[in-house]
Amino acid sequence: MALTVPLPRCPAVTEAVTEAVTEAAEAVEGASSAAWASWYERVLGWTVAGGPPAQLVTGVRFDVLELPADAGTAVLRRRVATGPVAVMGRRMRFLVAAGGAEELEGLLDWLEWGGVALDLAALGAGGRITAPVPPGHPDPVGSPRGTAVWLRPPEPGCEASLPALPGTGQGVGPVRRDGADLVRLVAAAATECHRARLRRRTPQPLAFS
Repeated sequence: MALTVPLPRCPAVTEAVTEAVTEAAEAVEGASSAAWASWYERVLGWTVAGGPPAQLVTGVRFDVLELPADAGTAVLRRRVATGPVAVMGRRMRFLVAAGGAEELEGLLDWLEWGGVALDLAALGAGGRITAPVPPGHPDPVGSPRGTAVWLRPPEPGCEASLPALPGTGQGVGPVRRDGADLVRLVAAAATECHRARLRRRTPQPLAFS
């Protein structure tokens, strides 16, 4: 009768080991979050709250225009001036001048997009976004997919050139001399959000070899 050699047993993962690994991961995340928060406060002078992960407060130095990532990618291909742009998962965030969030609904009505489901939103006073990885900072080891990252990173003083409404006497059409035009950006974003929505609803043709 042949002898059967039992397979070696894997060491049991105890609850204490699991807790230790979790605590170590949280410590790394917390250290990264603190370093990121320090960079935003020290270099850019932005308001940071909460964490980890660190949160950038909107409505103080900037507001945010948020839309689906596929629509946002199409906007970036257009010849439309933008400020810093970040992406997190399936959402893209365009930084605009503080106060711009309050203008979104009126601009959409003026551009004849009022009442259309666009999945286009704005974050202003009292809002927060997850702080993207600062420029020059490595992603923490083991960071999950969907971590917020900059596509067009911010620079000190960038708030002066964020998309905003044209100044008094400039009219609605022309781009501001001191920055990008919020009207043009909202128009492009609304158009690409609508196109992206139609693409998602349209069945793709079958491919035959």
